[in-house]
Amino acid sequence: MSVFQPAPGAILSHDIADYPSGIVIPIDKPYRWTSADVIRKVKFAAFRHFRKKNLKVGHAGTLDPLATGVLLVCIGAACKRAQEFQDHDKEYVAGIRFGATTPSYDLEKEVDRTFPYEHITEEAVREALKGFLGPQEQIAPLFSAKSVDGVRAYELARKLYRKSQRGDLDPDFDAAALETLHRSRITISDLELLGFDPASASGVLVREGSADKARSSASSRINVADTSGMGLPTATVRIACSKGTYIRAFARDLGEALGSGAHLSSLVRTRTGDFTLQEALTMEQVLSLLSDA
Repeated sequence: MSVFQPAPGAILSHDIADYPSGIVIPIDKPYRWTSADVIRKVKFAAFRHFRKKNLKVGHAGTLDPLATGVLLVCIGAACKRAQEFQDHDKEYVAGIRFGATTPSYDLEKEVDRTFPYEHITEEAVREALKGFLGPQEQIAPLFSAKSVDGVRAYELARKLYRKSQRGDLDPDFDAAALETLHRSRITISDLELLGFDPASASGVLVREGSADKARSSASSRINVADTSGMGLPTATVRIACSKGTYIRAFARDLGEALGSGAHLSSLVRTRTGDFTLQEALTMEQVLSLLSDA
């Protein structure tokens, strides 16, 4: 029996038993919201709507705070299939800015190094992309959800980052050695260069209305660096890939392949398995769906 996927404006029963296989809602995650922010908001609304305090609510695959797009939220029995959904292939549209790096490989941290970029052209990017197709080994970002000895890598990374900002980081700490623990096999099945701006001042790719109305719920802990005024070249790339692929790490590797540095300037997850961004609901639509009326 398939899970129930509500359409915008649908009316949900207040009895979760009417959905024996559970409910899956593809949500267009707002910019600067963590996946946990979304789950907290949906869980509270679902508890009230279904009048059930022990109702299970979870997501099928974390999406970075500075990314938007498809986040699958599972309610009730659908939570049993969360891993199945998480294992599906995914598709993204990424903005990759060359000539500067950040410790997190995206805009959550400030620029730490700059690199030559004058040699990077649209044709050079198009040619470099060919080398990333197919099965490969990827080193996940230190700022990631993977675990090292039971500790989330991002927790360790942020602690070390704060220490480095204070100047008391252990001089013997080897970030490269730690990152090596995060090697995994991935597959990139398709790459398409959608655009190239040799001196970009472009903003973040966010679906209009997906964040502004509910910005008060965004995590105040999430920093956003601004590299748009640096006049750096930016490529917009569509990426179809297997589970476990870190697009921030892809941006890092693409920059290195081009003899420069790079960071992720924007990211939209456009598809998870058969769930697409076109059918995803905004947070406002989800909360209306789960209203207590």
